[in-house]
Amino acid sequence: MSTTYTIDTSTSRATPVSAPMKRMTVPAIRKRKGTDQPLVMLTAYTAPMAHLFDPHCDVLLVGDSLGQVIYGLPSTVPVTLEMMAAHGSAVVRGSYHSLIVIDLPFGSYEASPVQAFESASWLMKQTGAAAVKMEGGAAMAETVRFLTERGIPVMGHVGLTPQAVNMLGGYGARGRSQEEASKIIDDGKAIAAAGAFSLVVEGVVEPIAVELTRGIDCPTIGIGASAQCDGQVLVAEDMLGLFERTPRFVKRFDDLAGRISAAVETYAGEVRSRAFPGAEQTYAPKD
Repeated sequence: MSTTYTIDTSTSRATPVSAPMKRMTVPAIRKRKGTDQPLVMLTAYTAPMAHLFDPHCDVLLVGDSLGQVIYGLPSTVPVTLEMMAAHGSAVVRGSYHSLIVIDLPFGSYEASPVQAFESASWLMKQTGAAAVKMEGGAAMAETVRFLTERGIPVMGHVGLTPQAVNMLGGYGARGRSQEEASKIIDDGKAIAAAGAFSLVVEGVVEPIAVELTRGIDCPTIGIGASAQCDGQVLVAEDMLGLFERTPRFVKRFDDLAGRISAAVETYAGEVRSRAFPGAEQTYAPKD
């Protein structure tokens, strides 16, 4: 028995559409290494935003940055697996095309490779995400290898690692000393060699990002790194201008905060003057 599908504008991936987009895969992301098509990646935390970003991105990251962006927390450290699962499943439902990667939050993977596997497999089952991201360098290489050998794709993350903000003492650029630069490069190479399919390089002086990009066989995705990386990622709310303060490496591509504020001001004025709701927004009795 054949099924006829009709066009559906729902943001839900579970709703059949007449011509669904083919979702990006981990091997497809790997193949973009060293090409003239840089990978486009943004964070997403909700289904409506994922739906808007999806046609333009190769990867959507459900980042633990949601702790600050969505919940107003002081850092990513308090974020839980349950929080990541709730937002991850929303982003998967809101997208058709992008590869969905989800962060393993602080405390959910560092103790052992077995703990990491349990956390990652649970998140992937709960959300439908295709891969996990984890912070850390050479010390986490064994865990990356353990996960990838058991079918869990891993995106690495070196340089400025926000989960380690208490150890780092802040969010400043990393790699300004030769010793620190060498360590970041060694960390990135160790994670790539352990089987990571891509590597986020965050908040480092540019030569580190360039050397890593040239020295490993998986794509590098820069954030405050270099245009020579194999791709770029930003926190979407930063690049859309929703926050007053943003890191130096962020370019604001819009001022949504100003536009939203103006729209709400207009709404408030119309409510107070009783101009809203008008005849177009109210229901008349039937004849």
